[in-house]
Amino acid sequence: MTNRDLDVQAFINRHPFSPYQWLVFATCFFIVLLDGFDTAAIGFIAPSLLKEWGIGKPALAPVLSAALFGLAAGALVAGPLADRLGRRIVLLGSVLVFGAACGGSAFATGLDSLTMLRFVTGIGLGAAMPNAVTLISEFCPDGRRAVITNAMFCGFPLGAACGGFLAAWMIPHWGWRSVLALGGIAPVVLLAVMAFTLPESVRHMVARGAPAERIRAVLRRIHASAADATRYVMAEQGVPTAGGGAKVLFARSYAVGTVMLWLAYFMGLVIFYALINWMPILFKEAGLPTQTATLIAALFPLGGVGAILFGWLMDRYDANRVIAIGFGLTALAVFLIGQVAGNVGLLTVTVFGAGALMNTAQSSLPALAAAYYPTQGRATGVAWMLGIGRFGGIAGSFLVAELARRQLPFGQVFMVVAAAALVSMAALLVKLASDRNKPAAGGPALRAQVDLH
Repeated sequence: MTNRDLDVQAFINRHPFSPYQWLVFATCFFIVLLDGFDTAAIGFIAPSLLKEWGIGKPALAPVLSAALFGLAAGALVAGPLADRLGRRIVLLGSVLVFGAACGGSAFATGLDSLTMLRFVTGIGLGAAMPNAVTLISEFCPDGRRAVITNAMFCGFPLGAACGGFLAAWMIPHWGWRSVLALGGIAPVVLLAVMAFTLPESVRHMVARGAPAERIRAVLRRIHASAADATRYVMAEQGVPTAGGGAKVLFARSYAVGTVMLWLAYFMGLVIFYALINWMPILFKEAGLPTQTATLIAALFPLGGVGAILFGWLMDRYDANRVIAIGFGLTALAVFLIGQVAGNVGLLTVTVFGAGALMNTAQSSLPALAAAYYPTQGRATGVAWMLGIGRFGGIAGSFLVAELARRQLPFGQVFMVVAAAALVSMAALLVKLASDRNKPAAGGPALRAQVDLH
């Protein structure tokens, strides 16, 4: 390179994380926070639906599952679109879709219309999450990518928790429709801000040969020295592949890792949905009072902020091994839940610990995927892992139902669920071995450049 060539990732690495990059972080954080709020909203209003519409619990099943199918569809479609059209345009579109659909749900007059609107909401949510992860990861320095990406991802459980507190306050005052209306208004407000502040990824622009002035305008917001360059280049660790998007995922160098990421994320959501949906019932059947069973089960999703610690570890040690250890400890903790139901104090601590370990490991997988794929396939790689994984959530709910039908004892139910964490751990260790034996790995083999004219 000449003195006036500028490698965009090296430029990001050598300058402090700027206020402009923190603005990108904050925008992506609020996208994910609203994603969490809108995803969880239907669960908070479900009791009100049963009462107002005079329906039974089984009738709610399509409404509760519609968003999960939409999440999978949105992620699978949005990844390739973002690798082709850009992260910014897909994020703007996805926030518009889930905001409009969630807001429209406030006017639903029956289960059929609400189910359809929840599916559309899910499409927008499924498209937003992976592209927020991809965009922030491409604005991060290499040495802090995992911790910053994981910190951004913490917006999801925070949004879900805020939804619960707001719903408890809003529903008695304004009814269940107000929760969905808020879930529609807030994304529209955020969308107006995003239209003026959200940039395109500079790595994506270089990879796609965007006009150099667009690249310069973004990089100057990070540091003024970017204006001195006459050519913007990008050299990254990776293996050359023909084309982008899905072709990268299934190229010889990435195919094993792709399948292992899918398997790890799928099994993680098997655990999450199996336990979050069934623990209150299982604890009640084990002899705990209903209120106690509900309160203890509610501790399970609270530990996701541990992802920041895992991000710090992932930036310093092998990320595959860090998350694999997390899933191994998750397996042990979930198994122990089934052994300590007779001691309420010990059960409380064990459930919280299992939730902290499981949510931390699961929340770290998007950062791992973002670091694994080269720029031309990153959005597809992250999105498809999240999309395929959503089916794990559906499988987890059915798994415990089937175990209950077979009348497995309490402890054995948790033993089976714990085995899913061992599968996730094994998948990551296989990916680690595959990374070490990746053909032609080890050098900055991928290079793109954009010249100023």
